[in-house]
Amino acid sequence: MKKGIIGKKIGMTQIFDEVGNVIPVTVIEAGPCPVVQKKTAECDGYDAVQLGFADAKEKALNKPMQGHFKKAGVSLKRHLKEFRLASAAEMNVGDVVTAETFAVGDKVDVTGITKGRGFTGAVKRWNHHTLCSTHGVGPIHREVGSMGANSSPSRVFKNKKMAGQYGNEQVTVLNLKVVKIDAEKNLIAIKGAVPGAKDGIVFIRDSVKA
Repeated sequence: MKKGIIGKKIGMTQIFDEVGNVIPVTVIEAGPCPVVQKKTAECDGYDAVQLGFADAKEKALNKPMQGHFKKAGVSLKRHLKEFRLASAAEMNVGDVVTAETFAVGDKVDVTGITKGRGFTGAVKRWNHHTLCSTHGVGPIHREVGSMGANSSPSRVFKNKKMAGQYGNEQVTVLNLKVVKIDAEKNLIAIKGAVPGAKDGIVFIRDSVKA
């Protein structure tokens, strides 16, 4: 991994390219992210940096976390994330990673927490077909339907796609394109949709399958 940053999803909009085509984009406030901790191959077995994002109040953090930031000489942050960057060995505690780390045209992977939808049925959760509307089917047409044979195996297999908790899970969307960068406002416009609701925290890194 060469690039990585923590950001906050602002929302979606659309912009026009030089030809006039409409491009749907997600606007992300990316950084600034100071380096709070540095891990080295000699001490930890690998090279990485821990980045912080979004200022926090003192009452929001316990004393061990406050000491962690005080040791690094960095203001209190709400979010921490470790990135195994290729340039981690060259970075030092206190360095700041900004949106300018990325460039227009870069392919990135974005990780976030999807919207929680609570307990949902199989149609909404797994995109199952509804049951027939005729021939005596009912009164429920959105139930899961047949779940297997009776005498053999006489049970429902594990991991059967049924109703249950939907959403509120970590999802990564691959190979998204950086369309625009506003360095002054720390904004990155990425083509397409990214996981999560507005103001949700996302992690951006260079694409692993570009």
